[in-house]
Amino acid sequence: MSLLWFLLAGFCVFNALPHLVKGITGQTHMTPFKRVSSPVLNIVWGFVNLLFGLFIFSLVNGEMGLNWPWEVDWDLSSTVAFLVGGFAVSVMAAKLFEGPNARLPWHRD
Repeated sequence: MSLLWFLLAGFCVFNALPHLVKGITGQTHMTPFKRVSSPVLNIVWGFVNLLFGLFIFSLVNGEMGLNWPWEVDWDLSSTVAFLVGGFAVSVMAAKLFEGPNARLPWHRD
C-alpha cells in the first residue's frame, strides 16, 4: 500500500510544478476550475497540490499531518513509485496541453 502512496505523492508534487511556475511568472494556465486561470489561482492550486503531496508522505509514515520528503523512509521501490507518479502526470499534462484548444471535459469556456 505504501507504494501507492508514493505514486500519488509523485503525482501531486509533479503536478504542482507547472502551476507554480506559470503563477510565479505571471502567466495564465489551466486549472480544474477554469480553462484560463489567473496566475494567483495557479499558485493556490500549486500549493494545494504540494500540501496533498506532503499529507500523503505523512500517510506513508502512518501519521496524520504533513511530513517533509526527508522524514519518509525511502528505498528503491518507493523512489521508483514516486518518479513513476511524477512521470505519469507529466506525460498526461504534456498530451493535454499540446493542443491549441486544450480543455478539461467540464470546461465550458
